[in-house]
Amino acid sequence: MIAYLSLGLLGLLTLSIPVGIVLFLLGFGVDQFFSPFPLIKGLGNLVWSSSNHATLIAIPFFVLLGEILVRSGIATRTYAALDRWVSWLPGGLVHANIATATMFSATSGSSVATAATVATVAMPQAERLGYDPKLFSGAIAAGGTLGIMIPPSINLIVYGFLTQTSIPRLFLAGLVPGIGLALAFVVITVILCMLRPGLGGERRTFPFPEMLRALLQLIPIILLFTVIIGTIYKGWATPTEAAAVGVAGAVVIAALFGGVSLQMFHDSILGTIKITSMIMLVVIGASFLNFTLASAGIGRELQAFLEGLGLTPFSTILVIVLIYIVLGFFIETLSLMVVTIPIIVPLVVEMGYDPIWFGILMIVLIEMALITPPVGLNLYVVQGARQSGTLTEVMLGTIPYIIAMLAMAAALIAVPGLALWLPEALQ
Repeated sequence: MIAYLSLGLLGLLTLSIPVGIVLFLLGFGVDQFFSPFPLIKGLGNLVWSSSNHATLIAIPFFVLLGEILVRSGIATRTYAALDRWVSWLPGGLVHANIATATMFSATSGSSVATAATVATVAMPQAERLGYDPKLFSGAIAAGGTLGIMIPPSINLIVYGFLTQTSIPRLFLAGLVPGIGLALAFVVITVILCMLRPGLGGERRTFPFPEMLRALLQLIPIILLFTVIIGTIYKGWATPTEAAAVGVAGAVVIAALFGGVSLQMFHDSILGTIKITSMIMLVVIGASFLNFTLASAGIGRELQAFLEGLGLTPFSTILVIVLIYIVLGFFIETLSLMVVTIPIIVPLVVEMGYDPIWFGILMIVLIEMALITPPVGLNLYVVQGARQSGTLTEVMLGTIPYIIAMLAMAAALIAVPGLALWLPEALQ
């Protein structure tokens, strides 16, 4: 049945059918041909129960927060400020791409939104200053993936909801690997640009007083991140309540910088509705598919398959990592998460692994899927912002950063404390 399901999934996706609809169609197919019970009669109740949860309200709030920051012009100011602090490194503005993506990841919670924001602001600079288009665009695509690792992350909220694990602990667990991955991107960029200086363009320095003035542009974003994450970790607010506070804070920041207008609110709300509707359709569709798969015994089948291999728990984790890497080539990231979590996570927990740790490992692999063809969403987002060149250039530019992600996945497997140290220290 696994083979039929995989072929059906890939076949429907190649027809450009929306992912949420594909998941419903597969659920109907499993119900019709493999399930011993007529599950379709319970569809209405399942749709309602899978979407009627207070935790999920955090998703539109965090999406709206990111939309306000982008559409009020704060992204442009943030990029310019970080440019003055990091462009002295070998690679120049490439580091501003990574730094801006890291900072917006700490507020928006969405990789695609982060990549689109940085690409829109940065691409005109690349063309004007003569940067290598491959490395420059690849850094934006890779930096955008940090949006689902550094808290607050929409994907971590979905993971916590589906696995019933603590979302604040997941946020804490993602902080060190997320910042570590951003630093790895910086290091690998420095190494490449030292070996081939032509990749990075001109290194620029600015007077120190100008650098200090630029910090004023960053203080509101840093304060916003501190308020959102601090209230969650202190137990003063749930992730949903903190997201609402974050939206209010984003409006205040936009007003301080003169970015508030009726058009800004209109565009932000419309963008939030579109993104949230897509996410919820995928979550609900995946819930129905997972329900039918459980009824048909897919979990037992997969467990029997893995046990039949006679592997140790460590070897099984490596097989699971390989499965995610391969599936990431073909399946959109959120869909990949919600389809596989109910099947894979119970097996991982049964082998004695921590679900918090595995969630962070999964996010690293999901990040990789965002920049690997043919379905890597960030590749298309960045290419759309470029409006010139080829998609192949963006793909080639992400290769060094994919290597950094593989190294981070290996580090998490070798040293689980990278993810678990902070949650345990602050418990």
